[in-house]
Amino acid sequence: MHFWHGGRLDDRQDALVRTWLPGLRLRADMSWGPAGTAVLDVDSAVGRVVIKAGGASNHHIDREIEAFRGFTAPLTRNGTASRLLHHDRDAKLLVIAYLDGSLVQGSAAEFSPDTYVQAGRLARTLHGQAQRVDATWDREAVSKSLAWLDKPHHIPPEVATRLRSVLGAHTAGPVVVVPTHGDWQPRNWLVAGGTVKVIDFGRFAWRPAISDFCRLAAQQWRGDPRLETAFFAGYGDDPRTPDRWRMVALHEAIGTAVWACQVGDEPFERQGHRMITEALTLF
Repeated sequence: MHFWHGGRLDDRQDALVRTWLPGLRLRADMSWGPAGTAVLDVDSAVGRVVIKAGGASNHHIDREIEAFRGFTAPLTRNGTASRLLHHDRDAKLLVIAYLDGSLVQGSAAEFSPDTYVQAGRLARTLHGQAQRVDATWDREAVSKSLAWLDKPHHIPPEVATRLRSVLGAHTAGPVVVVPTHGDWQPRNWLVAGGTVKVIDFGRFAWRPAISDFCRLAAQQWRGDPRLETAFFAGYGDDPRTPDRWRMVALHEAIGTAVWACQVGDEPFERQGHRMITEALTLF
């Protein structure tokens, strides 16, 4: 049977979309990667939209709905994030307005300091909306990292032993958490007419603000310190402290290396191993 969506949606999702979006026509299937989220660029009688859908075990859709319903309004108002048009949590389905722009990753904008000034401002806008003290985040982050190390991975045994030692020696305490994107990097930024915009809130969660800096520190900032300086000029300050940063960087490194191993992403796995090496130098 031929489906307009190429089999990306289940019957319930298809029925909901047809109700919400009369006259729909698929422009492009933008789905990618192992996350299991369908991403469809669609024309409809109500305009150009993006449909995101997942299976029963998909948690990215729930996170994205939470972000759009509670924390993207300041970005939406100035055109730097999309608008949520329809959603159904039970069906793992959402529809957002199409956001104009080209991907920053792989373009000249990826290495332009102005991009990072703007990205810093956008991050501050997102983070600055609310904060709270979380008594369990720090302890749970250690538990998650230890759980990652219990899964199949290619981390050398002596390095894994060192990681377990560092994690075991950490004294967990309360931390301030804010609304975070979870994957703040050029892969999730667009640029249009010189304006940087942000997409994909599928990893949204309450975390320490500095967790949104990990991808940049491991990638673009390593090759050009001007980009880091520009980012924090836009952000307003650099909130990283040695004790907090090294633990957040370590958690991110472990998760990257093990997750990439599980999904067979060798380049990302190599990055994760490098992140582990660099994070351990902070202890």
